[in-house]
Amino acid sequence: MKNKKAKNEKRGKPLILIVPDLEKSEMEEVFSIKRDYLRAVEECGGVPVLSSYLRSSLRHFIDRVSGVLITGGNFDIHPRYYGEKPIPELGRIKPERTECEAEVIKWALRRDLPVLGICGGMQLINVVFGGSLYQDLPRQFPGAYHHGKKGGGKKRHPVLVKKESRLFWMVKKPGMMVNSTHHQAVKNLGRGLADCAHSDDGVIEAIESGSHSFVIGVQWHPERLMNIPAQKRIISTFIQAAKKSGVGS
Repeated sequence: MKNKKAKNEKRGKPLILIVPDLEKSEMEEVFSIKRDYLRAVEECGGVPVLSSYLRSSLRHFIDRVSGVLITGGNFDIHPRYYGEKPIPELGRIKPERTECEAEVIKWALRRDLPVLGICGGMQLINVVFGGSLYQDLPRQFPGAYHHGKKGGGKKRHPVLVKKESRLFWMVKKPGMMVNSTHHQAVKNLGRGLADCAHSDDGVIEAIESGSHSFVIGVQWHPERLMNIPAQKRIISTFIQAAKKSGVGS
């Protein structure tokens, strides 16, 4: 036991894989990532590592990292990935990024690496597990209040956290205020996933897997709320799980 403890203490900071966004123009293609994600990972003791979209490179990265962070972005997940046809309200799509991140999630699950999904990242985790999405809440979930992207994430609403969930163990609160920047949301849960938080209008706000060491998705942006202890614990618990995985540190 002492040798194992000493070994854990000697491990360095865990490497956290993040797939960046890709913007294309006639002149160039540019990878980018919002700085809040990098700051949150670093503040909680991890080292963010950005991947390319090349399949060969992804395999190289996934063999060396300790955890995977799937971030949000200003785009939608095409419904063909969960067997539906698009509706007119479907927003901009980025199939190259979606397919890359889906592949990363699958590889991480096979290795049981910790995975944290934020906003669109939570939605993609659900799709990878075989679930589906509301393509547009105002159109397909009339009872939902406005969760949309206007206001740059300044909109707030309460969420209720289920006491039997791992998320509750992390945040140590049955409810809290969160930011909201989405118009898509989880509809049917993927196989093996549980709804662990929801807003009072019934929209699922967090999911988790009971079959993996750490797979959690939240619909809001805790990386923008690091001054709130409960929100910071979402990131810090993920980083600690990555460190315990013993890979890439």
